[in-house]
Amino acid sequence: MSTSDAGSTAPAIAADAVARLSSVPLSWRHKAVPAAANGTTTGEFIAGRHTLAELQTPLLTLDGRALEGNADRMAAWCAEKGVRLAPHGKTTMAPQLWAEQLERGAWGITLANFAQLRVAREFGVRRLQLANSLTDPHAIEWVASVVGPEQTILSWVDSVATVELIGRTLDAAGSSAVLDVLVELGAHGGRTGARGIDAALEVARAAAASPHVRLVGVSGYEGSLAHTADADALGAIRSYLGQLLELHRQLLADGLYGSDELIVTAGGSAYFDDVVDVLSPAISAGDGGTTVELLIRSGAYIIHDDGFYRVISPFSREGGQPFTSAMHGWARVVSQPEPGLALLDAGKRDLPVDEGLPVPQLIGPALGGPMTPLEGAGITAVNDQHSFLSFDPATTTVRPGDVVRLGLSHPCTAFDKWTLIPVLASTDGDPTVVDLIHTFF
Repeated sequence: MSTSDAGSTAPAIAADAVARLSSVPLSWRHKAVPAAANGTTTGEFIAGRHTLAELQTPLLTLDGRALEGNADRMAAWCAEKGVRLAPHGKTTMAPQLWAEQLERGAWGITLANFAQLRVAREFGVRRLQLANSLTDPHAIEWVASVVGPEQTILSWVDSVATVELIGRTLDAAGSSAVLDVLVELGAHGGRTGARGIDAALEVARAAAASPHVRLVGVSGYEGSLAHTADADALGAIRSYLGQLLELHRQLLADGLYGSDELIVTAGGSAYFDDVVDVLSPAISAGDGGTTVELLIRSGAYIIHDDGFYRVISPFSREGGQPFTSAMHGWARVVSQPEPGLALLDAGKRDLPVDEGLPVPQLIGPALGGPMTPLEGAGITAVNDQHSFLSFDPATTTVRPGDVVRLGLSHPCTAFDKWTLIPVLASTDGDPTVVDLIHTFF
């Protein structure tokens, strides 16, 4: 099995499986759509050209123009830099959005666990990367049973024990499968990964000696080492990436790779520019018979946000044109019990709070109606089902029934709260619902 699948004619994702989502009937299970839509299919609902005003709160929506613009921009940037993108699918767990990313040239989809791999397999995603180690015997056996000429699944190993576990599991199952793996380099205080180049080389030697794994590259995650973009943070990131490049070169020198088509991968959504800058020297196209591709795994870019990523994204930091937030929350005032305080009908079950509280942007009497900027207001706390809106009663009037549009931070913990997310033609006025995005968490 080739890591590049250069000769394969199989589609990147099964278009028919994605298309079948349009026949899913809407019901009480889909909190994003009105009760009047029960019994219609998602395709029928979209064809009906329903608008924002017909939906209900609490609500999460996507901006179709922003989605397309973000996807196009990232694809163009990767092409310009000569790198490949394997977007982290766990951000959205939305095969419809994966299809858009793959259509724009993504290498494949990255995922985080066995359950997510099964979702991607169900939708026919041909190239998959598990940004984690396979240690569940059921997962090991499953991967061994599905890999082949038309199905690539890369996984990571960061210990000799993991290599040995894969071997024991497949031996016990009577399987002769060989799984493609990347040795993961970690860093002290970081996430997973072998702690240091010497430890990673030991893992690589174990992989090279194993009849059940084939070492096809190196991997790492720089995002756990910093949470800001100041000089110290970027210095730590670049130092770590330099070690990852050195590990790759050492593996080449020691002849520990089991393939001549190799992957070097790092890069979340916060520091992908540094990843490409530091690791680009690893890229080769047939030098000495070996091909090396640099794979970045940014996943949040297609949604972006009005919080964490708006500040830390490379395109924001460059001072150029940043990505556009493609998600908004909508909440209705259910109570205005005292001056300067209103309670909204959206809480932690509806909106992300782990990377910052929602930010009030606009207020109006109804969904789809005229809205005005909500200046000087803030969300001070979020309960399971309520948000606390603080405002100045001397300058702002807030009444029960009013609707507030919210800017959100961190798409990864927004999508998992919704099984169905409406896509709006725009965020202006009373836009048409042009799609319904299904998620599978």
